[in-house]
Amino acid sequence: MCALAELLVSKGKHISGSDVQEEFYTDSILKKLAIPVLPFAEQNINADIDLIIFSAAYKPDSHPELLAAQKCSIPLMTYPQALGAFSKLQPSCGIAGVHGKTTTTAICGTVAAALKIPATVLAASAVKSFGDKSTLILGDDFFIAETCEYRRHFLNFNAQIIVITSIEPDHQDYYPDYDSIYAAFLEYGLSLPQNGCLVFCADDSGALALSNDIAQKRPDIKLIPYGFSCDGDFKITKKPNHAGIFALDIFPDHFFSLRIPGLHIMLDAVAAIAVCSAILENLVGIPRSQQNAADFMKGIAAFSGSKRRAEIIGEVSGIMFMDDYAHHPTAIKMTLQGLKDFYPGRRLVVDFMSHTYSRTQALFADFATAFTDADVLILHDIYPSAREKAPEEWKVSGLALFNAVAKNSPSVKYFSKPLDAFTWIDDQLRSGDLFITLGAGDNWVLSQELFRKRKEEND
Repeated sequence: MCALAELLVSKGKHISGSDVQEEFYTDSILKKLAIPVLPFAEQNINADIDLIIFSAAYKPDSHPELLAAQKCSIPLMTYPQALGAFSKLQPSCGIAGVHGKTTTTAICGTVAAALKIPATVLAASAVKSFGDKSTLILGDDFFIAETCEYRRHFLNFNAQIIVITSIEPDHQDYYPDYDSIYAAFLEYGLSLPQNGCLVFCADDSGALALSNDIAQKRPDIKLIPYGFSCDGDFKITKKPNHAGIFALDIFPDHFFSLRIPGLHIMLDAVAAIAVCSAILENLVGIPRSQQNAADFMKGIAAFSGSKRRAEIIGEVSGIMFMDDYAHHPTAIKMTLQGLKDFYPGRRLVVDFMSHTYSRTQALFADFATAFTDADVLILHDIYPSAREKAPEEWKVSGLALFNAVAKNSPSVKYFSKPLDAFTWIDDQLRSGDLFITLGAGDNWVLSQELFRKRKEEND
């Protein structure tokens, strides 16, 4: 919603908003844009409003502001509908996947800037190379946006190029099994127009299966694979021992260098290269053979991360403080493995808060084995979602997850609330450690507050 507000302000629209009173990093972005944000109240709605765009987390038949808007006959549009409407204004690229879509979108924007592609880019997080905003406006010729699979929201998007980074079970409150979420991704891929492009990760079994199904159903769609296990221009052909360095078939004699740890980040970077190359070739008319490797390399080197995605909060007393949004077992494993490879000499102290009872219950066994790379692990209560029923109706809890994880990761502690762990973690941290908060809950405050305390002590 914050990213959409940024986009609309750039188009000269007058924006105001309302939200819950919980503090979040988007507050500072909205403040810089001079967008007033009020607590939810029916009184915020008046006849001067031309359009209300609302998060799909809220329901028109129960939210007081949306009910008031309907009484005033003010048009309503969900965020996915608004994003879809914007995508119809110019050739667009939709980036999707259970993991990696935010980082891929962020890197796409950074590479597009280096290539001088006149595109508008929208990510679901603040990006450092976007000026700590969620959008990057380089021009109006193309639109590159992160699109979400939850409740099939991405089907609102009108794309000429679609990226699929990964497909596996998630959002169990809506998709009861793998087949149901796979079917949604397949429908999205098949929504491409005649001669549209599907960019997919050949290393992901779900994305690879999707490409095979689309090839059978729609042979007109151009398939562009990327990864270690594919053939073609975007095969990762060389990976020196130094983490974060790679080369591609399309530019075999050039090495790309990443600042952010993890093979999953490398795959996201290659996806971004493939997307920007596809835009140049299919929408601008510059064939791959005439595309400049140096410009792509410059874009990859310029990417320094996004909010809550391997975000370095700071380093003090020899301790590095980080925060990451990884909340699915696969993403957790990949993130921790990437940190071990990138920072082999550091002890990895991990604080994780699981998000939603449905996800925790459905992927319980995978969560139990996801933290083997953590040297020290702290767990908390499950962070609930407004879309789920009361906690007592679920068979899972944060304590149950702790007991299961403890069988595989002996150095694990449990504190009900994140800040309950503050003093214990502060006492445990020592020079050389990497402390990271993981998850889609509110435990991110620990990395911020622990860093702030240590910095004040050293100033």
